[in-house]
Amino acid sequence: MAEVRAEIRLPTQALRDDIPFFTNVLGMRMDMIYPADDPSVAVFSGHGLRIRIEAGASEPPGMLRILTDDPDGFADGARDLVAPNGTRVEIDVLNPPLLMPETVHSFVVRRLADQAPWVIGRAGMHYRDLIPDRLGGSIIASHIRIPDGGPVPDMVHYHTVGFQLIFCYKGWVDLVYEDQGEPFRLEAGCCVIQPPEIRHRVLYASDNIEVIEIGVPAEHVTTIDHEMELPNGPARPGRRFQGQRFVHHRVDGAVWGPFRLPGFEARDTGIAEGTQGVAGVTVARRSAGDTAWAVHDSDILFTFVMEGSMTLEGQGRTPFSLGAGDAFVVPPGMATRYADLSEDIEVLEVSLPGVFTTELP
Repeated sequence: MAEVRAEIRLPTQALRDDIPFFTNVLGMRMDMIYPADDPSVAVFSGHGLRIRIEAGASEPPGMLRILTDDPDGFADGARDLVAPNGTRVEIDVLNPPLLMPETVHSFVVRRLADQAPWVIGRAGMHYRDLIPDRLGGSIIASHIRIPDGGPVPDMVHYHTVGFQLIFCYKGWVDLVYEDQGEPFRLEAGCCVIQPPEIRHRVLYASDNIEVIEIGVPAEHVTTIDHEMELPNGPARPGRRFQGQRFVHHRVDGAVWGPFRLPGFEARDTGIAEGTQGVAGVTVARRSAGDTAWAVHDSDILFTFVMEGSMTLEGQGRTPFSLGAGDAFVVPPGMATRYADLSEDIEVLEVSLPGVFTTELP
């Protein structure tokens, strides 16, 4: 196989001034320099980069970003430098800590009938934003669909998140996860949580599959892992990833019990326990009894209507008639009531934290 190298070319006005900067200050290695009698080109390598400094090059000097797990020990702790040739060098943390924005509470209603646009996202999947204001960047909720089933052009990857849920709304999808054994099929009504940085891959999807994906915070990094192959060995169901355990909740055999609101019964997914209280996920459906006004103290409470219809009444708000595909967020302290429930009403509720209090005034 032919050897291939890639270089970034940068200009220089005085190569003799650039050499000590790129070698002594940035710690790179000089691999080439020529011509010998009056050098005008030098090639440096280091930190995963190969740079060609060339007199007379027409490109602008550009900017380099150097990421290190010890920025204070690199280049005498400087964070912004300018090379003699004008190239700006920015030095930053290699693995910055995950920042969780403070929730900006708001009452949000997102209806499918309002024709919120679908956009093409990662691996060709269609995305519909269910919380447009993202509550100040604290959460993203997406309705995702793949119109044409078959193999999914995905790669082994992971997300730097605080919490992530995949709930299969319609159809099915084949998935594989790090330390969770062989690939499995996620059926409609079932869900998984993807603990922080667990490697995984989407393999195959049915026609017209739809999933609800929740990510916290709203903006988080997806990293491709080119080294790991999945499956990667026997299952280790007890392993925790940054404190969270992988959970695969199956609708078959689920136990239904009381819900926090009258007029409903619910099946708990075990996600509150699996995340050690970071988040909770519940599916609720119509049961006996009348509904009532209620107030909760959860920081984030997101609901997606999966089946049936209802009216969402809010204190000081115009009632909203909701049906399948609609979603809403109720901020803490706001009184609401779920009224006019159809017999087939079924909703998905996601809370952060996993345990919170509901009061019936």
